[in-house]
Amino acid sequence: MPPAVKVAAQAVPKAAKTQAQKALDKLGLRRDIDLALHLPLRYEDETRITRLADARDGEMVQIEGLITNSEISFGPRRQLRVTLNDGTDTCTLRFLNFYPSHQKTLSVGARVRARGELRGGFVSREMVHPSFKLAGGDLPGALTPVYSTVAGLPQAYLRKAVLGGVARADLNETIPAAHLRNNLPQPMWSLREALQFLHNPTPDVALGASGRAAPTAHSPLGGQRSTRSDERGGFLADFQDHSHPAWQRLKAEELLAQQLSQLEARRVRAAMRAPPLQSSALQNTHASLHDQLLERLPFRLTDAQQRVGAEIAADLHKNVPMHRLLQGDVGSGKTVVAALAAARCMDAGWQCALMAPTEILAEQHFRKLITWLEPLGIKTAWLTGSQKAKERREALAMIASGEAGLVVGTHAVIQDKVMFKNLALAIIDEQHRFGVAQRLALRYKMTSDGDEPHLLMMTATPIPRTLAMSYYADLDVSTIDELPPGRTAIVTKVVNDSRRDEVIERIRSQIAEGRQVYWVCPLIEESEVLDLTNATETHEALSAALPGALVGLLHSRMPVAEKKAVMGLFNDGVMAVLVSTTVIEVGVDVPNASLMVIEHAERFGLSQLHQLRGRVGRGAAASACVLLYSTGDATRLGDTAKARLKAMLETNDGFEIARRDLEIRGPGEFLGARQSGAPLLRFADLALDAAWLAWARALAPVMLDQHAALAERHVLRWLGTKGEYLKA
Repeated sequence: MPPAVKVAAQAVPKAAKTQAQKALDKLGLRRDIDLALHLPLRYEDETRITRLADARDGEMVQIEGLITNSEISFGPRRQLRVTLNDGTDTCTLRFLNFYPSHQKTLSVGARVRARGELRGGFVSREMVHPSFKLAGGDLPGALTPVYSTVAGLPQAYLRKAVLGGVARADLNETIPAAHLRNNLPQPMWSLREALQFLHNPTPDVALGASGRAAPTAHSPLGGQRSTRSDERGGFLADFQDHSHPAWQRLKAEELLAQQLSQLEARRVRAAMRAPPLQSSALQNTHASLHDQLLERLPFRLTDAQQRVGAEIAADLHKNVPMHRLLQGDVGSGKTVVAALAAARCMDAGWQCALMAPTEILAEQHFRKLITWLEPLGIKTAWLTGSQKAKERREALAMIASGEAGLVVGTHAVIQDKVMFKNLALAIIDEQHRFGVAQRLALRYKMTSDGDEPHLLMMTATPIPRTLAMSYYADLDVSTIDELPPGRTAIVTKVVNDSRRDEVIERIRSQIAEGRQVYWVCPLIEESEVLDLTNATETHEALSAALPGALVGLLHSRMPVAEKKAVMGLFNDGVMAVLVSTTVIEVGVDVPNASLMVIEHAERFGLSQLHQLRGRVGRGAAASACVLLYSTGDATRLGDTAKARLKAMLETNDGFEIARRDLEIRGPGEFLGARQSGAPLLRFADLALDAAWLAWARALAPVMLDQHAALAERHVLRWLGTKGEYLKA
């Protein structure tokens, strides 16, 4: 096995840091290579002066001329108005916020260069808050980069720091030459050339005069895409969509670093040891716990559940830690698969822990598992932060003695006082809601020297293929790709808020038929920014509109006992309507609920909308989901919101929802807390760069096996000390 890819960072000097150095630290720019890889957000073209007579309204232009008037006006708002004459026309420079230094520089008689968007004004054309400086000296020879920054770090300082980082950083090649020649864009760019170019693109390149920056972007699959003509705007658009060959080189490097680190994590884990969980029934005549549980279930497993159950069982029989992600759509039956895995663990004489992100979800699991496992003689301990002291002490004692074969709870499961006798299987539900440290803490609860517990992570948010290839490359993935029989199709309707009365009438008819209804709101109190109806007001309004029906309210700020009481009434069918925030997003299973109303649906993410919709359609009755949206002046329906609502209308398929969600949000938000403490892709786009991802996946094992030193340098360059998350 090749030596492990080490991940270490340069030590930070102990000397007192300046404000600018602290700001650089805040941006994560501690090493020269960090500075070199801090690429511009955009570029300003200060390489040419545009005559006002030739400029078009709406253009970003740089003009130069004489200040002929400068005054402060005191109309509805105090502002500085300056008139600039370039000899062909005049332009007003208008500042709503300004300092005495502005007035001094923009005094009458000064010759000034100003850059901004040219607009048509009441009297003459104008620029609002343009950048400006005194004219003089040669025009710059390159486009001016504009970087992401923080307070205390001006652009001028950051530009100088970045250029210094590029000059000092070790940018020698870490990708074997043969793989560079055969796969990277042509003409071939070195990493140093690509970075120097991206930080300081020259205007002759912008005009298409340089052969090296020919306006063609190549993909690793051999195709090519033409850019827009040889005009400067086309070139800058190339930069913006990252299709230029210099960007392509960085995408390839970044994806290779990610794949190397993921593959190394998988190999390191393969060298670890875990207890092989063989059933005690092999040495006895009684049926295994797994088989007994199967016999007692009131339903038959689907083919998909049986398949993933077999995959998990094969892992548990090995002495290598299982590291598996179980994904399945809402209602596909992941909990019973987890229960069967837990039964295999306990049948082998070991303990199992199941951790969920919310108390509602954890309690839902607890109730189901008790129903299934208690008749088999399995004792289950319950742990949450809201427990009374006596109940908690009893649970801790059961866990420490091994009396509790299964432990179910929230983050309380990983607290220091929780001591397992012999933990061998850790199950984490909705794993993306937990951070790296929390997942590691559960794994470290195993007390056997040198052994690791098996780890099963579950998610009801299916992972698109490119995301699984990239961020979950260190995991084995099992997929439940069918729903149990009897699940009714959910009809989705998108309804304008102006038709609220019709929706309430629909609720009346559902209640009359003995059905129950969810009404979900995005806020629980008034917001000065968003004019949204909150859960409390909605609860009051529905209570008044539905006399005789019990309408409940549930939100995250309620005391735990009150939450349990409300959910108990809804679970038991006593409560007709439950007004809630998104605390019911996952884990709530009430088969009699047949209507889901989501208030201000345009404010929810696509995955969240799909999860909420999945709370209905769990019984025999026809079910519906109403997406109420508002298009008032305060909340105009944007393109992203339209895309989400359109997706919800067009499909109930969680995998298709996940694919569209990735397109809309990108991987960073999609992944949630899984990557906490780890770098998300900054340059590559999984929706567009699947070919580069395939190239990196193929090259990673070659690098680790044949070029271990280069692989180590490559990962260090791109990931620094941020590889710890791979252990989780």
